[in-house]
Amino acid sequence: MGITYEEAEALLREWTTNPSLVNHARAVEKVMRRAAHVYGRGEDDEPIWALAGLLHDADYDHWPDEHPARVVAWLRERGEDAIAHAVEVHVHHHDVPAESTLDRALLACDELTGFVMACCLVRPDGIHSLEPKSVIKKLKDKAFAAKVDREVVRAGVELLGAELPKHVQVVIDALRPLASELGIEGSAR
Repeated sequence: MGITYEEAEALLREWTTNPSLVNHARAVEKVMRRAAHVYGRGEDDEPIWALAGLLHDADYDHWPDEHPARVVAWLRERGEDAIAHAVEVHVHHHDVPAESTLDRALLACDELTGFVMACCLVRPDGIHSLEPKSVIKKLKDKAFAAKVDREVVRAGVELLGAELPKHVQVVIDALRPLASELGIEGSAR
């Protein structure tokens, strides 16, 4: 069965009206596309990994207390079990084991993508000169982007078998071409 990108995008538009959440979904989609080439099988994995990134929080806006049950059910009804499982892992990472590289990649990319975007918002030139060492330094500052669970970031990167500086660079490289669209190009531009 499966779903098309257009169906996923329509669901995101229908279920997610908060512009910040839509922006986050699009950012994680782009990072997951890049991650498919770094950690997965490249073009073979990219479509599925992109859908996982795009839809991982699709039900959060309207049903935060049920998240991710609605989007997981929607995905399973359409035969997208691998994406559904990855979405479950990203929320219930302690209860639902990460079984695939897709699961581990979504866990490693979601929180870190949001964190990198937060780093960009406090820099005059946004993402344009952002380096992994700056992101890692900010990760140590618990007051900065305090809602980002540093343990989830650490565990995700570790489960993926990646090194934190290199993984941060993957996220930066994926987001940089979309700086204007995502609002992370800085005020100096």
